[in-house]
Amino acid sequence: MRPSFYMRLINGPFEDPCLFVSFAFEKTAFLFDLGETHKLSAKELLKVSHIFVSHTHIDHFIGFDRLLRIVLGRNKTIKFYGPPGFIGNVEGKLNSYTWNLIKDHSLILDVVEVHPTVVKNKVFSCKKGLLPGIDHADRPFDRQIVKAPRFSVYSDFLDHKIPSLGFRMEERFHVNMRKEKMDALALPPGPWINRFKQALFENQDPNTTFFVTDQQHFPLGELTEQIACITPGQKIAYITDVVYNENTRQRMVRLAKGVNVLFIESAFRHEDQSMAAQKYHLTTVQAGRIAREAGVDSLQVFHFSTRYMHADHILYKEAQEAFKGEMTSN
Repeated sequence: MRPSFYMRLINGPFEDPCLFVSFAFEKTAFLFDLGETHKLSAKELLKVSHIFVSHTHIDHFIGFDRLLRIVLGRNKTIKFYGPPGFIGNVEGKLNSYTWNLIKDHSLILDVVEVHPTVVKNKVFSCKKGLLPGIDHADRPFDRQIVKAPRFSVYSDFLDHKIPSLGFRMEERFHVNMRKEKMDALALPPGPWINRFKQALFENQDPNTTFFVTDQQHFPLGELTEQIACITPGQKIAYITDVVYNENTRQRMVRLAKGVNVLFIESAFRHEDQSMAAQKYHLTTVQAGRIAREAGVDSLQVFHFSTRYMHADHILYKEAQEAFKGEMTSN
């Protein structure tokens, strides 16, 4: 089965956090955190439609300027999500530039600020000179910050001495095409496949007539039975910059429960857990145990302290041993 989206941490474990999630056969991608982005091409950044920022320490938000520079003249909307104060952070970035020549541009920055009980929203449009932004009505926060036909994104508050958001992304279900069945029906490849998948995600009436071409059309339900293989969707979680305590442990486990891949920081070796607590970060073993308790399929650790610059293999080893239940030390 081909996955619907592909994931990669674009920087090394000692560099800025930034997870790139690219959707197969689509010009769409998500970013989780916005650290240094020079390892992403302009073509890749132009695919980005949603950006989820845990917090705005410089190593998690320095990539904003390069992204803005690349997308500025494009006709697109980018959705941003961040913790309390995030709208002000974006406004501060925008206020540092002069915008007198952009009103013929179509770029829109739709900025969402997540609070424990409410979600705030402000939209910045080039046609309005980017500043001031337009406030939209608040809505209650229920942990689900994105709800789309194909996927949902959930968030929760973690503790980095400031609020730091963790994220969970879920694909509702996965649709693979049965090529041999398509060939038997003489169905050509083409854009209709994405239209077909979208019809399934939108729960369209199975009796609806679906047109593959002007001459080829079928009841949607009948076509689905013949050419589609529907399986559970992919699930990932992204957690970084958080102190370990009972409250955050419960929140991290909830975010990561049953995901296919957990991306989680492991800034310090386990022997340095007192230092990790002082700096509001996780250790390797804490990260591995969270993954184990959450029952994830795969663990990817990142965001190592530079004090271990020549010992990254030890951090990977400790995290994986804890994940597999092989670490016995407290």
